[in-house]
Amino acid sequence: MKIVIIGAGEVGFNIASRLSLENKDVVVIDRDADAIRRVSDSLDVQAMIGSGSSPEILLEAGIKEAEIALAVTNSDEANMVACLITDILSPGTKKLARLRDGSYDKYREVLKEKSPHIDTVINPEAEVVATIDKLMSLPGAVDVGEFADGKVKYVGVYLDKTARLAGVKLLELPKKLGNKRPLIAALVRNDIMIIPSGNDRLLPGDLVYFICEEEDLKETLAIFDKHAKPVKRVMIIGGGRIGLRLAKLLEKKSIYTKIIEQNPARCLELADSLNKSIVLHGDGSDQELLSEENIQDMDFVITLTSEEETNILVSLLAKKMGAKKTITRILKFSYFPLMSIIGIEQVVSPRLSAINTILQHIRRGKVLSAKSLKGEQAEVLEAVALETSDIVGKPLKTVAFPKGALVAGIVRKEHVIIPTGDSVIEPGDRIIIFAQKQALPKIEKMLTVKLEYF
Repeated sequence: MKIVIIGAGEVGFNIASRLSLENKDVVVIDRDADAIRRVSDSLDVQAMIGSGSSPEILLEAGIKEAEIALAVTNSDEANMVACLITDILSPGTKKLARLRDGSYDKYREVLKEKSPHIDTVINPEAEVVATIDKLMSLPGAVDVGEFADGKVKYVGVYLDKTARLAGVKLLELPKKLGNKRPLIAALVRNDIMIIPSGNDRLLPGDLVYFICEEEDLKETLAIFDKHAKPVKRVMIIGGGRIGLRLAKLLEKKSIYTKIIEQNPARCLELADSLNKSIVLHGDGSDQELLSEENIQDMDFVITLTSEEETNILVSLLAKKMGAKKTITRILKFSYFPLMSIIGIEQVVSPRLSAINTILQHIRRGKVLSAKSLKGEQAEVLEAVALETSDIVGKPLKTVAFPKGALVAGIVRKEHVIIPTGDSVIEPGDRIIIFAQKQALPKIEKMLTVKLEYF
């Protein structure tokens, strides 16, 4: 598979890094010589200095042989033009464009339907707001996603020292919990992700990923001693595009919302755009201001400024001052492993959201969605099993899945099956697979060769 990536920022670089490890043919284009030098020095990919909107540069990059073109520069306009030129030069190449400006939202479906030069529009900021909404609705969750049109949830929670499952082996769960038990799909321990076996124990401090049906979600969270409390009061630090989107969503839910924004002109824009939210001009890291605004009464403090160091510091300060929960916006992938160490559990990233959207279009086979876990250590995939597959019609325990991969769920029409070794996959089933990074090439090959017609 050949992929041309236009834009060598954090999203472009990290997608290129991931795909190069999977032996894909990747070309990265950017005007910035320093960004291209970073790609060239760090990754085993082709790197080119130039404009991704230039026909000559695109032809030199081999756009006519590319299956996918990803336009992920920091300019929405440049991304749209790059896709337009790509469509002229190579109509058969699938084109994905990152468009972050909220003013495009109302035209998003029109762009996809009426504009042949853009196959998929990616808005990471909208995805981040959706993720924040899910995290606020699930007590104790630090990671959350859904499959099968929301019927199946995967959730990551930290196991507390006092949790009743602390020290329990996975094979002991049926005896302890009966039939209503979640499937433990993955554990993160000492920042290393494990696809567990029955003999693995759940230990305090583990980040536990489980799969369950939507209707069982609250009951399953209670098993991990996570209990729902209604969200009534939220403080947002940073009134940029994401902050404004989130405030509008919270207003629709009638949640009392305050926004602290340092730019006075932006405060006026926020006040004009919002109906019920309180807009405050000030420094979100000002302890006196936070105290005056009763931060200790907030159910959530959500830090969304463009400075991630500020976001981290304000989140830590908010927790110290009595805020019940915090959600922190992070940009640099290198910061992810540090967050739990310093006491920040709930993290969102526009860049990671963009990568998740991109992955489902890059993965071969009948892949419906793909999500990164714990930064980049693993993925959870949703794929369709076709009758050509060798995994159809036989118990899962007899299927030779690669080490570090697990079938965590089967969706058959309207019925969700949490699988055991005796479960049998049928043609047309949606299957949910957790896979460590090193297992992904084999899983992808299996999805391509065995789950897809040629």
